[in-house]
Amino acid sequence: MHPQLVLLSARLLDPARGHLPYSALAVRTDGTISALGDDHAIRSLAGPGTTVIDLKGAVVTPGLVDGHFHPASGAELTRGLDLSRRTDLDAVRAALDEERRRLAPGAWLHAWGLDPNVFGDRPVTADILAPVLDGVPALLQLFDGHSLLASAEALARAGVDGPRTFDQAAEVVCDADGRPTGLLLEDAACELVLRVTPQPSREEKRARLAEVLRGMAASGLTGGHSMESEPEGTALLAELDAAGELPLRLRLAPICQPGADAGTIRSMIDAQGTGGGLWRIAGVKLFMDGTVDNGTAWLEHPDCHGESTHAFWPDPADYTHVVTELHRAGVPTATHAIGDAAVRHVLDSVAKARAEAPGGVRHRVEHIETVPDDTVSRFAELDVVASMQPTHCCDFTRADHTDNWSRRLGEERAGRAWRCRDLWDAGARMVLGSDWPIAPYPPLGVLAGARHRRPTHDLTQPPHGPGQALTGAEALRAMTLNAAYAAGEDRVTGRIAPGFRGDLSVFAADPTAVDALELPDLQVRLTVVGGRVTFRAADL
Repeated sequence: MHPQLVLLSARLLDPARGHLPYSALAVRTDGTISALGDDHAIRSLAGPGTTVIDLKGAVVTPGLVDGHFHPASGAELTRGLDLSRRTDLDAVRAALDEERRRLAPGAWLHAWGLDPNVFGDRPVTADILAPVLDGVPALLQLFDGHSLLASAEALARAGVDGPRTFDQAAEVVCDADGRPTGLLLEDAACELVLRVTPQPSREEKRARLAEVLRGMAASGLTGGHSMESEPEGTALLAELDAAGELPLRLRLAPICQPGADAGTIRSMIDAQGTGGGLWRIAGVKLFMDGTVDNGTAWLEHPDCHGESTHAFWPDPADYTHVVTELHRAGVPTATHAIGDAAVRHVLDSVAKARAEAPGGVRHRVEHIETVPDDTVSRFAELDVVASMQPTHCCDFTRADHTDNWSRRLGEERAGRAWRCRDLWDAGARMVLGSDWPIAPYPPLGVLAGARHRRPTHDLTQPPHGPGQALTGAEALRAMTLNAAYAAGEDRVTGRIAPGFRGDLSVFAADPTAVDALELPDLQVRLTVVGGRVTFRAADL
């Protein structure tokens, strides 16, 4: 049979072997690479139905995979006003005022990407944004995705007039008189207001999700590890897949919340492997803590406000039990753990699970923002994947430690920010991702951030922890072969080799050699998933 795709005049870059001595490749109709060779030999394989593309010297890598993102919920969260580039209160107020003037009377104002650093030393409260939000039902998503700032009108419409008690780490932040300040920490508290806000129609959600995924394909992504699997979002992905409109290969992990009973855990186990042509359920997502910026991380010593002292699971032993049960069933886990105590508990839990039920299940820790020396080596010892998002360090912290994250932790712990180099050198398998919508999803920006560790909005600023930077080759491996390893698919994807998936990203130049500060502007020429072109530059 003739191949479905032939790429000619290419430079092939394999993360395991470097540049290959071939200029062309072919992809079978089953979506796998069938042959590598010179232009003449590979062109001769083409038939009348083969798509033949002359890449004119462009560089082909295995398809870039985002190791941690939220496409379905992110598509919904990013509707409304983007505040992610507003770096001071005046700019935030001006943007909110302009957005308010566009709205019909009584309509809700939605915004996302609010950086708590714009409040400086002041507490994050809705009052500070007065009078812009007076009388306006407004929800401002903070950049960390774990907190909302709700206006007084929004709280009133939701009937939130004082503190609440939750069965997981969450809080309606109140002042000394018991009045809500507008800050809502973690999902359970945010849901109090979210559930009374008008929602877009299902058709609107589907269109928005399709738009986001097309943008991701155009950025060079061929797949991602989606840390969510909510019924509605999963149903929309299944619809797009069935219609041939899903441009990414997605691995979805349902979320296991504290208090999950045996039946819930059993259903998550039974769901493993289900899916469609380009998506499937694989693994389970858990949370061990929240975030440093809002005081809900789990630290071994409190932050400067006396906060971040508790686990997300009220009884951490319950978390350990769940991880052991999932491990015993052969289900990999991915646990959000930002603080040092949270990371340590996850590693302890995996060690206990492996001792009770030996096996090759590949567990992961997500984020790993600050950890002490004695934790670093345990990732390799336990074969736990280190899943990290370097652009968080770039954009939400500062080299001089004057940012909210660093001030909360203090100099010693802020000096251990995102220890990518130390983990890599200790033998940990590292996967890189964006955590979109927390940070931008273009993978070239993620690769660049891992190398330069500078604020992406001002690359003239000094890097935060330059000694923790990765090389270009290491960063590429972390978004290709290591991502495949984390998914248990390193024998079928993440390489440019016969028999491996024809998931390919094509760039105008070598992404490992382009200067890190210029890398985000490198042109994406072509994106291919299973031999199907999902993005093609207009002039190609």
